[in-house]
Amino acid sequence: MKKAIRTVGLFGKYRNESVGGQVVALAQFLRARGLDVLIEEDTARLIPQPPAPSRALDRIGAEIDLAIVIGGDGTMLNVARNLAPHRVPIVGVNQGRLGFLTDIQVERMTEEIGRILDGDYRTEERLLLAAEIMRKGKIVHAARAFNDVIINKGELARLIEFETYLGGEFVNSIRGDGIIVASPTGSTAYALSAGGPILHPTLPALVLVPICPHTFSNRPIVVPSDSIVEIVMTDLANQRAHATFDGQTTFSLEAGDRVYVRRAQTPVELIHPIGRSHFEVMRIKLHWGAKY
Repeated sequence: MKKAIRTVGLFGKYRNESVGGQVVALAQFLRARGLDVLIEEDTARLIPQPPAPSRALDRIGAEIDLAIVIGGDGTMLNVARNLAPHRVPIVGVNQGRLGFLTDIQVERMTEEIGRILDGDYRTEERLLLAAEIMRKGKIVHAARAFNDVIINKGELARLIEFETYLGGEFVNSIRGDGIIVASPTGSTAYALSAGGPILHPTLPALVLVPICPHTFSNRPIVVPSDSIVEIVMTDLANQRAHATFDGQTTFSLEAGDRVYVRRAQTPVELIHPIGRSHFEVMRIKLHWGAKY
């Protein structure tokens, strides 16, 4: 059942002043349709005279019925992680490079948003990841990720060693540069570059992709989305290691740390214009069938 939209939150590309004009135009368009508008705090700072009140990212989700993101996939990842607990649907206006998650082109922004406000859209739930890092029996860090949780080595060109478990069952021991635990959405991001498979975005599954493993037999695996993935850091050999979340936040790891990754309780809800095709997006973004 589609929810009534009364208050819209606007989010712009981080530290990109060029989105200011689009945010102002969109705010005026929405208010002309009788809707209340709030602007995310960092976005509002990019505009000399913001046309609507602002709210901090960790507060705005409780007050809005729809989020419109003007930016690229990185901006969408950040907004999605923060709004997921509030179950706020998100639609993206592409101002980035790839735009896997941002469906609407800037030049058609008001036209497409108008159609969505008229109810001409479809929703899609995407799996979100929840991660915890345990050190000496205590949780020392927790984070969410829309694309992936990545365990990777530090600055030196030395391998790290770790073990992987699924639901407490030992899977394997790995020496390599790290491992990617990706959602279906993240399967077309770093995991794809590392040789992982492409998962349909609505598939209830996770993919584990080793990064430059020392043995050729260590291949990516796909597991059910209700799996609890456990990664135990066994030997860093004077090397540094990090856990990164969507490539945007990071946490330093120590030998003996345990990283748990599972499906988050609340998904991300995306809004797509009618007629949007996932496979068309793949053809365009990945140049499937392109002639060289």
